[in-house]
Amino acid sequence: MKIITENREAKHNYFLETTFEAGIVLVGCEVKSLRENKVNLKDSYVIVRNGEVFLLNCFISTFDKTGAFIPDTKRTRKLLLNKQEILKLERKTKEQGYTIVPTKMYFNGDKVKVEIALAKGKKLYNKKDDKMISDLKRYADRQIKQVR
Repeated sequence: MKIITENREAKHNYFLETTFEAGIVLVGCEVKSLRENKVNLKDSYVIVRNGEVFLLNCFISTFDKTGAFIPDTKRTRKLLLNKQEILKLERKTKEQGYTIVPTKMYFNGDKVKVEIALAKGKKLYNKKDDKMISDLKRYADRQIKQVR
């Protein structure tokens, strides 16, 4: 499994609850761009519409040697999931505060997969608490290292 990109901002802005592995429908030149790691998941999100799941606002750069057909870099891309997973995501997103965010994109063999997570948004005080905990943990690790 070769990781193409990770959305680290998602872990900072959301409580990630359940993750799913989804296939993604791509054009050939987009796969070539992914092999060169020319992708950004930072502002992207996932929606469920009419029983289908779509990835929106994901930036995949155009491949340099593309011929006449050049796809849009931020086009809507369809994700491939099981019917039960789609129904679960649809039910949860109708609840208050839940959203679906992509957390990782990777190659599984020769196929491109997207890891999506059912997430609940963090408030500002949650982000500050997480930052404080990580700072305290880092400080404790430094102190332990100096004692040795």
